[in-house]
Amino acid sequence: MAVQKLSLAKALNESLRRALDTDPKVLIMGEDVGKLGGVFRVTDGLQKDFGEERVIDTPLAESGIVGTAIGLALRGYRPVVEIQFDGFVFPAYDQIVTQLAKMHARALGKIKLPVVIRIPYGGGIGAVEHHSESPEALFAHVAGLKVISPSNSSDAYWMLQQAIQSDDPVIFFEPKRRYWDKSEVDTEAIPGPLHTARTVRSGTDVTLAAYGPMVKVCTEAAAAAAEDGTSVEVLDLRSMSPIDFDAIQASVERTGRLVVVHEAPVFHGSGAEIAARITERSFYHLEAPVLRVGGFHAPYPPARLEEEYLPGLDRVLDAVDRSLAY
Repeated sequence: MAVQKLSLAKALNESLRRALDTDPKVLIMGEDVGKLGGVFRVTDGLQKDFGEERVIDTPLAESGIVGTAIGLALRGYRPVVEIQFDGFVFPAYDQIVTQLAKMHARALGKIKLPVVIRIPYGGGIGAVEHHSESPEALFAHVAGLKVISPSNSSDAYWMLQQAIQSDDPVIFFEPKRRYWDKSEVDTEAIPGPLHTARTVRSGTDVTLAAYGPMVKVCTEAAAAAAEDGTSVEVLDLRSMSPIDFDAIQASVERTGRLVVVHEAPVFHGSGAEIAARITERSFYHLEAPVLRVGGFHAPYPPARLEEEYLPGLDRVLDAVDRSLAY
């Protein structure tokens, strides 16, 4: 059956299964990815079906995991690394930014490192410290890395396929509070280009641009705004590096207004780059300054306070109202 209704986590599982089945050079590595099937069960059943040499339980050593993946990629493999939680990636940050991201340029294009690093990210699951971070801007700032994030099951399935097939290193951020959201996946579809934005909802008054976990929030905000007569366009950016500025520009030049929404802190977030670039490109089309909605410039709070920290419907709608007030 080509079209199935799958949770985002199950879509990732099916995508990994297809990749393992299609290419014997694909390996999965990470903490508890084998026997346990991952803490979110994204790799459930894969070690049983493909063996311990293809789906590898590693020690608790992120730097070693990524370093090993780099070595395997140099030998012709396509490793897919799982970092168990977003906040655990930092011990591997040196390997990622000084080795993985640089090798292609260092070798004058003669060496490719087709490594995918899967990172469950973001909050909304009531977790403890170091389990709810949104560090995507730290990786998007690094030349040599592709940085992407799906917001729905279909994109999760196809974007992971495309990431694994890419000869470039890809940081694949998975919105963990959307793991259980279900939507239709056509496993026989022809996917569009990996780094293009997608229009989720058309509108004429203001553009909301988001990615990953915040796309659903923006879609809900657009529906709420429509009840008050405001037509909101929602763009799912899907990629934080590269960014599809052409799609954002085209939308803004129709609506005249842009609000960028992400879960990460606003300060030095991806929204800042988007705001600057769109202001340069579309200054004479803008009816209001580009506004940003995101987390606060503070450590992620304890679980009982995270709903106050996370951008929600009210903060997005407030930004829409502020934009329209100019």
